[in-house]
Amino acid sequence: MALTDMMMAVLQSSGLLSLWNTLAPWLALDERQLIFMVATPVFIAVTLWEYLRIRHDPTRMDVPEAIRNFGLGAGYQVTELLFAGLIAFPVYAFLYHHRILDLELNWATGFLTFLGVDFCFYWMHRSSHRIRWFWAAHVVHHSSERMNFSTAMRQNATNIFNGMWAFYLPLALIGFNPVWIGIAYALSLVYQFFIHTTLIGQLPLWVELVFNTPSHHRVHHGRNPGYIDRNYGGTLIIWDRLFGTFVAEDVQAPPEYGITRPVRSNNLLVLWTHEYVDLFRAMARPGGLLLRLKHLWKPPEWERDVE
Repeated sequence: MALTDMMMAVLQSSGLLSLWNTLAPWLALDERQLIFMVATPVFIAVTLWEYLRIRHDPTRMDVPEAIRNFGLGAGYQVTELLFAGLIAFPVYAFLYHHRILDLELNWATGFLTFLGVDFCFYWMHRSSHRIRWFWAAHVVHHSSERMNFSTAMRQNATNIFNGMWAFYLPLALIGFNPVWIGIAYALSLVYQFFIHTTLIGQLPLWVELVFNTPSHHRVHHGRNPGYIDRNYGGTLIIWDRLFGTFVAEDVQAPPEYGITRPVRSNNLLVLWTHEYVDLFRAMARPGGLLLRLKHLWKPPEWERDVE
């Protein structure tokens, strides 16, 4: 018996392997999570490389903030790990069971999965800026006034509860396997990590025309009036070009990073929840029920007259 067979025999006889196979789907520790786990050491290594390049520039690198950003990202991963399988997975499984098409997995359907996920990401991302309920979770990603690789890790632990995962449900109903939807989504996020930097300038024209690049994403993180709510693309920038939300980076007007209402706190819980607090305070002001509820789906800047 080979040594690997002996090791597998030990695992099987322990009962842990069957327990793992039962728990893994519900904990959402699937291929998507494994991609993030494998990529995280790469993220840390690249961030350290960037740190060595810009450590003397406090406008681009702040070590406590970078550590905090990874802490925010860790919180996001923990809630995804614990709750994605309980909240999102059953809905995806139900729709996939009632799918319209039976799609065989091949290169063509793999490419269509990637394209579909990127298309859905565009609308999810656009909605997370223009619908306040979604913005309440997404705002933490934009609240840093620096643009570096650690900023990509700046995510909200409440994401799984906001329902932004619902934007990808039509793909499961069409017939795309939810596992591969998750893999395409994870690979897109891995790609997007590398566009959060000021160290990479303009790339070749054909790349800038088709793909989301550091230049395009710097615009997206800018709070300059001409940059706000632009360049929502994930891997591809073609959706922004098609739907009129694309703006090129202007070297004469470099992005000013952050949000228009800065959060002066380093507390992780405050960074995760401050926009929810503001949202519910706005809803608590006197007025009819429908007017109060409008705050949930109106843009973040929308205000109403108190009756």
